[in-house]
Amino acid sequence: MRIESSITAISWIPSEAIEGVTKLPFEAGFFHYDAPPPDQLDESALDRLHKEDAFREANHLRAWIDVTDGKITGYDHAGRSLIGVTRLKAGPFHAAFPAISMPVLRPEPVVKPTSVRFVQTGGGRMSLPAPRRVRDKPFVQIASSLAWTTLALTIHTDGHSEYEVVGASPFPRHWLYDQNGKLVSKSGVISFEDWYRGSY
Repeated sequence: MRIESSITAISWIPSEAIEGVTKLPFEAGFFHYDAPPPDQLDESALDRLHKEDAFREANHLRAWIDVTDGKITGYDHAGRSLIGVTRLKAGPFHAAFPAISMPVLRPEPVVKPTSVRFVQTGGGRMSLPAPRRVRDKPFVQIASSLAWTTLALTIHTDGHSEYEVVGASPFPRHWLYDQNGKLVSKSGVISFEDWYRGSY
């Protein structure tokens, strides 16, 4: 018997999240904020939202185990990471800049007698430069900040599964969806300043 499950994180920028002078290009219409993602995802939602440039990053972890007579006989995981496109508008000028996706990290699953734990990290950065002061040497960065999430999914032989956000960038906002596409969790506190000055 194959038991399959998944967990998905969508990272997006709400209008109230940008602070300081960095807010100016958003207010001027050069860049855009994101509308809140839906409360329910269907099978085609990620591809559709990605095409609509409706999020900054999506981390989709999908995994399964094969069980025979109560014992785990096989397992594997898949999933993917999607990065949004940076769109620049200046009067009649429109340009799209593909984001820089980081390699998807999948450490070896942790196998126990009645469960397997899978972990996946996905994320990236926009391709446009973002010159700014940062807290550590060399105290100046040109590349934009990284947005990422690390998800964990544990599948049990009795059919139930558990999810966990192991880690995430402090910005933007991250929403979590279960295997049925239902919104189950929202990141509480986000810090643009910590992300902008400390994530690179």
